Amino acid sequence: MTHNPLLAFDDLPAFADIRPEHIGPALDELLAQAQLALDVTVSAETAADYNALSAALDVPLERLSRAWGAASHLNAVNSTPELRAAYNDNLARITDFHTALGADERLFAKYKALAERRAGLSAPRQRALGNAIRDFVLSGAELTGTARERFAQVQARSAQATQAFTDHVLDATDGFALRVGRERLAGVPEDVCLAALEAAKADDAAAATTAHGDAAADASTPAEPPAAGAYKLTLHQPCLVPVMQYAEDRRLREQLYLANVTRASEFGPAGLDNTALMAEILALRNEEAQLLGHASFAELSLVPKMAQSPAQVIDFLRQLSQRARPHAERDLAELRRFAADELAIDDLQPWDMAFAGESLKEQRYAFSEQEVKRYFTEPRVLQGLFGLVETLFDVRITPDSAPVWHDSVRFYRIERHAGADQPPRLIGQFYLDAYARPGKRPGAWMNEVRSRWLRPDAPQLGASAQTPVAQLVCNYAPPAGDQPALLTHDDVITLFHEFGHGLHHLLTAVDDLAVSGIAGVEWDAVELPSQFMENFCWEWEVLSRLSSHVDTGQPLPRELFDRMLAARNFQSGLQTLRQIDLGLFDMRAHAEPDAAQRIAVVAAEVSAEVLLMKPLPYNRYHHTFSHIFAGGYAAGYYSYKWAEVLSADAYAAFEEAGLFNAETGQRYRREILEAGGSRPAMDSFIAFRGREPRIDALLRHQGMAEPALVAPAVAAQRAAAH
Repeated sequence: MTHNPLLAFDDLPAFADIRPEHIGPALDELLAQAQLALDVTVSAETAADYNALSAALDVPLERLSRAWGAASHLNAVNSTPELRAAYNDNLARITDFHTALGADERLFAKYKALAERRAGLSAPRQRALGNAIRDFVLSGAELTGTARERFAQVQARSAQATQAFTDHVLDATDGFALRVGRERLAGVPEDVCLAALEAAKADDAAAATTAHGDAAADASTPAEPPAAGAYKLTLHQPCLVPVMQYAEDRRLREQLYLANVTRASEFGPAGLDNTALMAEILALRNEEAQLLGHASFAELSLVPKMAQSPAQVIDFLRQLSQRARPHAERDLAELRRFAADELAIDDLQPWDMAFAGESLKEQRYAFSEQEVKRYFTEPRVLQGLFGLVETLFDVRITPDSAPVWHDSVRFYRIERHAGADQPPRLIGQFYLDAYARPGKRPGAWMNEVRSRWLRPDAPQLGASAQTPVAQLVCNYAPPAGDQPALLTHDDVITLFHEFGHGLHHLLTAVDDLAVSGIAGVEWDAVELPSQFMENFCWEWEVLSRLSSHVDTGQPLPRELFDRMLAARNFQSGLQTLRQIDLGLFDMRAHAEPDAAQRIAVVAAEVSAEVLLMKPLPYNRYHHTFSHIFAGGYAAGYYSYKWAEVLSADAYAAFEEAGLFNAETGQRYRREILEAGGSRPAMDSFIAFRGREPRIDALLRHQGMAEPALVAPAVAAQRAAAH
């Protein structure tokens, strides 16, 4: 192999050229370099000096991270059997190396020696050093003997188990298809039906090619009136959500609901059942916590977070549940009355909730999601989003070019004017992978390609800091026919949310890799910038600038916006209880030592405590709860609600000063976005807001503005470094 794109670091990743066979050889070289660098770093020749340690070790580690990150990203957005096999074959090597690195007592000793002389370091470097010392302890650096060996085994098996969980969810989602005739799709929007028809035709063409070895007929040719089974329904969100909202066929809704809530469980293919994996993952995490001297994984997980104990989190969630419950009870009672009186549904079931809710919303507020969707064409939404960011944060966003992993992926650059007669200064770049497709993991997320960093040798070379690059991933419906992609309002909110994460990564002004951007930010505060951006999706001044009707080009009418705003908190009580249900299950599953043996029982107990409508016995939502079983939210899902306190209060500053107030935008950029993880999140919040957070704004935004609940963040740890 003469050229390996995973070993090129001078430019952006050559995603289009990366093949499964590149992964192993690249890791051979990069792991060898990293190990050699570690040996040099821990030797007597390398002083316990911040620059010396970084120069010796951080450069090869950052390259290893970037190469493995590219492979991981492709496995998430363009998964193939070959790529998955290559990824999984090398996963153990990466896990083993990082487990050994994090527990290396020689390297730990270097950092402890450096910590004794930390007074001469800058504040960001002191923060980074404090985090590093903490992470060494959490990585088992103080373990010895059999405990140390077992800790490494736990890390290796945990990585394998969580990846298997992810694979099962993807395969179970991609593996379901229901072919129906047009008559069963009564009420379903035409664009969804068209996408289902095209999906069925594509499958038929592929099957014909496979069976006959001939070129398939042109799928774009107008077809005869479709026969029964000519429409393909899937469990991907752009199909599932509108069918559940609009399909008049109650049996069809039940079929899709059943398929969705039993994915990757004992009710499907045995090879995709996540039951045993969930139990093993929880048991391994509990064992990890025990080895490190903590009572539970929940306790261990909170060490680097703002919250101080599982009990504090559980109390916060239960208090919020009590506040939301009366609103949820009213929501459900009116939904049941409407379903019985208007829809002839006397026994409201889970598969009726979205349909009845959408019907009630249409009747009460005289609009539907599909009506609104016609105003949110993707090109106009992006133009409006970029314009808002440019106004608030004094940057410019323009299209750029780079190798991509799919022809629908776009690439952009963010610049800032450097002054008169000077060219704009590059701040960062990002990819946007917007559309759902087979082989792509469900959901939405932001990943780092590389981070802002002034390399240890850069000052001597006169170089500037490495600019950050991000990947923003969504899963909304792609363009259908000759129309641009149309976004639901929820899609718009999701796009703004992920862009908020991207701004946190891209606009950082911190030069130290370990606390640059989102690095080093407490997990229960990392959602602040993302949830902050969501608020703009409910402002007339913003929506009027990012809406354009797909047929007429007219912006969203003010009277339609007013109806949307009136409906903003429609069923917010029920929605809040569902989020609390997920957060409380997550915390209990990781806090109770025997939860691994009684996952379904814990889920049922939490739902019985929190939810008003008891889940059906076959509901296995936790079998696809990737956030906690395969993502970074284990014992941390509560952070969505926790961070809402911070984000709503931060947004209130713009409500008070004016949405487009330049001074407020610059202060937010400086104190929150640019500061990154260089100081505790509470300190950044106070620097922006001038005080600790209050819950009043969150309750007001959610229509529950009654006597204020004590803000959880007030009790958060305020130490300057951990």
